[in-house]
Amino acid sequence: MESTALRLGTAGEKLLFTEARTVKRFSPTPVGDDRLAGIWDLARWPPTSSNIQPLRVLFVRTAEGFGRLLPHLPERNREQARTAPVTAVLALDRDYHEPAAPHLNADEVHRLDLGRFSAALQAGYFILAVRAAGLHAGPMGGFDHDGVDREFFPDGRCTALLLVNIGHPAAENPWRERQPRLPVDRVLRWA
Repeated sequence: MESTALRLGTAGEKLLFTEARTVKRFSPTPVGDDRLAGIWDLARWPPTSSNIQPLRVLFVRTAEGFGRLLPHLPERNREQARTAPVTAVLALDRDYHEPAAPHLNADEVHRLDLGRFSAALQAGYFILAVRAAGLHAGPMGGFDHDGVDREFFPDGRCTALLLVNIGHPAAENPWRERQPRLPVDRVLRWA
């Protein structure tokens, strides 16, 4: 099989892919605003469907912010978020199309489907950008989406899709066990 290291290099492959793990416990080392802004600056460039940008990011990093967020997580995820210096709430902006693509006003179902798909792509890019910034991520889908929306997006314009804990891994027992990766012959097909 042709090596992917031709472009990214072995160190880049390890950083972004092969050694990337979900962190379940973080160290208390703070993460600065400039670093968080840099994560978004990377994540905003890769391709999406029709080049749209429906993802919005809310960084929860204060005691007050975590006090509002944690009640909407099940206990197992609450403990993980409690150790993170930052939790990003990745959300779909339902009105992402204004003013750049007003033609999407005509079909709300299509607009929201397109938005969710592209926001999901952007969420993947966001996690890669966290890694590229030298940080680690702990993505979580297990939370009360409606509760988070009521708490942080009460106007209804945005809806939470994913939470991503961000920081440096704790010194002891930081990693979630990696599930087995599927073999190539079970995943790939050619036509």
